[in-house]
Amino acid sequence: SILVHLSRGGAEVQMYAPDVPQMHVIDHSKGQPAEAESRNVLVESARIARGKIASLAKLTTADHDAVIFPGGFGAAKNLSTFAVDGKDCKVNREVERVLKDFHKAGKPIGLCCISPVLAAKVLSGAEVTVGHEEEEGGKWPYAGTAGAIKELGGKHCVKEAVFSLTPFHEAHVDTKNKVVTTPAFMCETELHNIFDGIGAMVKNVLKLTGK
Repeated sequence: SILVHLSRGGAEVQMYAPDVPQMHVIDHSKGQPAEAESRNVLVESARIARGKIASLAKLTTADHDAVIFPGGFGAAKNLSTFAVDGKDCKVNREVERVLKDFHKAGKPIGLCCISPVLAAKVLSGAEVTVGHEEEEGGKWPYAGTAGAIKELGGKHCVKEAVFSLTPFHEAHVDTKNKVVTTPAFMCETELHNIFDGIGAMVKNVLKLTGK
């Protein structure tokens, strides 16, 4: 979804991933770890990137106007240890470097789904959203993440995943820190709503670049 919206926005894109082993490999037909398998995050990311990808260690602020982190369990398992350690998590060294470098350079940072926890951990006081703070009968199954964000030192802002009449209502823009976040799959909703929410995040990131 991020790549589609960046393409529509006319952005030139370079993809990166950490060159590290995955926390574990999931057999998605069973929803369980495949104990005998091991995979590399960079190698697996190349599937989505169609081979056009580089090690995250090569990412520099000088070559880019903004950075966007996709979400998913990979962000909580491989970009950080949030899936296991919650508020006591550690962030991958290169991920932390990139977040701090872009923040220091005053360049926009976009995050969606679970990945806003990365900004909450690394950028003290950053305003982010992962949607709602209550499960609401299963609509927001990961609502507890909002509490963890507060414990990490971030500020959580309640947002919807569904597009509303208010432009970009479902993406939160922290103008001070130039951090843009949206709930995405933190909400149990139709796929097009998630796609539109991610589009709002991307559009706001591009707007903040001033280009």
